[in-house]
Amino acid sequence: MEILIEDPITTCLSPSVYDMICKLGFEARENCHISSIVTQNGEVCWTTITDCVVYTESAQGLDYGGSVRLLGPVCQAVHLHLSSLTKGQFETRYSPGLQWTGVPELFPEMFDALGSLQSLAISLSLMKLTSCLERALADVYLLIGKECPFLLRDLIASEELAQVFGQSVMDVLKVFVGSPCGLNLRNVLWHGFAAPQEIPPKYCSMMILLTAGLGQLLKGYLQQTKFTLAHRPFITLTSLEDLIVFPDVTYEVLSVLEEVMKKSTFILKIMLPYWEVALINFKSNRFADCAILLLVQLETGLRKVFATVNKCPKRLLTAESTALYTTFDEILAKHLNDGKINQLPLFLGEPAMEFLWDFLNHQEGPRLRDRLSHGEISLPEFPKEAANQLLAFSFVLLLRFIDEDLLSVFKVLSCERSIGVWPLLPLPEGSEREAQRSEGNSEINACRSLITEIVAELCHHVPETHRVPHDSEHLPPEKWPQLLRELCSIPVRTLFCPRAVLEVLAVLRKIGAHCRRVCGQVAACAELRRRQWEDRSLRSRQRRNYLRLVHSIKLLSPMLYLILLLIALELVNIHVVLGKNTSEYQQYLRFLKSILQYTENLAAYTSQDKNKWDEAVNLTQAALLKIWTFSEKKQMLIHLAKKSASKVV
Repeated sequence: MEILIEDPITTCLSPSVYDMICKLGFEARENCHISSIVTQNGEVCWTTITDCVVYTESAQGLDYGGSVRLLGPVCQAVHLHLSSLTKGQFETRYSPGLQWTGVPELFPEMFDALGSLQSLAISLSLMKLTSCLERALADVYLLIGKECPFLLRDLIASEELAQVFGQSVMDVLKVFVGSPCGLNLRNVLWHGFAAPQEIPPKYCSMMILLTAGLGQLLKGYLQQTKFTLAHRPFITLTSLEDLIVFPDVTYEVLSVLEEVMKKSTFILKIMLPYWEVALINFKSNRFADCAILLLVQLETGLRKVFATVNKCPKRLLTAESTALYTTFDEILAKHLNDGKINQLPLFLGEPAMEFLWDFLNHQEGPRLRDRLSHGEISLPEFPKEAANQLLAFSFVLLLRFIDEDLLSVFKVLSCERSIGVWPLLPLPEGSEREAQRSEGNSEINACRSLITEIVAELCHHVPETHRVPHDSEHLPPEKWPQLLRELCSIPVRTLFCPRAVLEVLAVLRKIGAHCRRVCGQVAACAELRRRQWEDRSLRSRQRRNYLRLVHSIKLLSPMLYLILLLIALELVNIHVVLGKNTSEYQQYLRFLKSILQYTENLAAYTSQDKNKWDEAVNLTQAALLKIWTFSEKKQMLIHLAKKSASKVV
C-alpha cells in the first residue's frame, strides 16, 4: 500500500530551528581558551559559561539566538578539550562530578561515541544523556519540592532547582534543552526531527561538561544543607507477556528487514542510518539502544503518514516556538487540533493502532517512549521482549509501504492451554485413591454442579455465530475450551474508549493475568510433587498436602474455566457498560473487583511457598457463591446487552 511518495526531503527541521542548531553556534569565530572554562582538575568555571547567556532588554526573558551565538566558541573549546583526553583522563577528571546522575557508567560510552566521530552514535548519546539528566534533576527537585513537574522544560524552569544550582546556571540549561526557543536538543532528537548529521558533536561534549558541573555544584549544596540525595528506583516493566503479539525476530527476518528498509517509503532516506544502527544494536543485545532508535523513527515515519493522509505537509517539520510539534500524542489521537477526524487511525487500521496505544499510551501499558525518554527505565535491564515486539511491528509497518500484505495475528488466552494440561498430569499410583477418600468430596461435587449451571446460563449469551454445537442439555466441560477459543476470536474495539470502558478492561485484564499465574503454579507444583511422590522423597505432611492439591484441582479447574468464560463474554459486550447509570456501574465494578481479589488470593495460596490447598478450595466456594448471586441479579454486561437487543427488536 504505497501512498507515500518518495519526497526529496533533506531535513525535518524548519528553517529557523535549522539555523538555531546548525548555524548560529558557528557564527562567532573568536577562540575561547579551555582554561577559562574548566580547571586542570576538571572543576567547571561556571562564570565563563553563564556570562555567555544574553537576556532581552526587559531582562525578563532570554535572548536564545544571542546566547547560542556566544556559547558556540565555548562549546567548541570543550569539544576539542574532551577529544584530547584519553578515556582514563576523562574518568579521573569528570567521573566524580557525574556520580549524582545515578548512572555514571553511561558517560564513558558517550566519551567513546565522541571519539568515534560517528554522528549517529553522538545523537544516541545525547538522547540517553538528556533522559538520565532529567531523571537526576527530578531527584534533586524532590530534595525540597513535592510534586515533580513531568516535562523537562518545567523542571528546569522551577524555583526549586534554581535554589539548588542558581538561576544563571538553569538559564544555561534552558538554552540547551529547556525551551523550544533555544537549541531544544532533547525534543528535536527524541521526537525524531533531527537527522544524525544535523546535531553538532560539540553540543554533546558541552552537555557532558554541564552535567559534570551540575554534580560539582550539587556536592557543595548537599554539604551546606546536610541533605542526602536519594535516587528513585527504576521502573520494572512487568506483564509484557500480555502484550506479546509477534513471534521472536530471527536472524532470517533481520536479513529480510535490512532489504525492506531500503525499499519502504515509510522511512525518510535521511533517517535510514537510525534504522540500520537499530538492527545492529538488536543483534548486539543492546536492546534499550535498539528500542530508543526504533521509537524515535516510528514517530518520524508515522508523522510522515499523518501529514500525508491529513493533507498537512508542513506538519512534517519541527514547529516554531509559537506552535506545537506534531508528536505521538497528536499523531495517535482520534481528532486533530481543529476538531476534524484524524485520518491516520482509519488508514492504519485498529490492529496497528491498538499495538501503538498498548505500547505507548495506555496508562497500564509499558509506555515505552515516555519511560525511556524520561529516564525511568534502567537501560542495561531493558527487556529483549519489548525490543522484539517493536522491531517486529516496525517490520510489518515497513512492509505496508512496499505493497506487501500484512500478516494476521491472533491471540487466545494462554491460561486456557495451561488448565487443559491439568487433567493430563499423570497421578502416581495410589494418590488418586487416597484423594477420593478425603473429606469434602460432596462439597466439591455440589460446587461443580453449580459451576455447570452457571456456564449453561452463560452459554445463552454467546453470539449465535460462535456457539459450540453439542448434544446434551448443558455444554459438556470438554467443550468449554472450544467455546473459550470461539469467544476470544471475536474482535473487540478498544481504541479511543471512554474511561468507564477502560476501567472495566483493566480489571478484566488483571483477573485474566492472575488466572494464568494460578494455572502455571498449579501445573508446576503438581508435576514436582508427582515426581517426589514416585521417588518416595515426600515427608508425611508433604504427602497429605499433595493429596489436598489433587483433591482441589477437581474444583479449581472448572472454576477457572468459569471465570475465563465470564470475562471473555463480558469483554465481548464491554461497550454496553456505558448503558449503566452511576449506581449500577459502581455495583458492577465492585463485583469485578471482588473476583479480582479472589484471583489474587488464589494466586497467593497456590504459590510454591504457600501450598494452602484447603484454603484455596474454601476461597473458591465463597467466590462461586458471589458469582452465582450477582448472576441471578442479571446485572452483568451480558444481561444488559440482551436487554438492549430486545429493545431494538
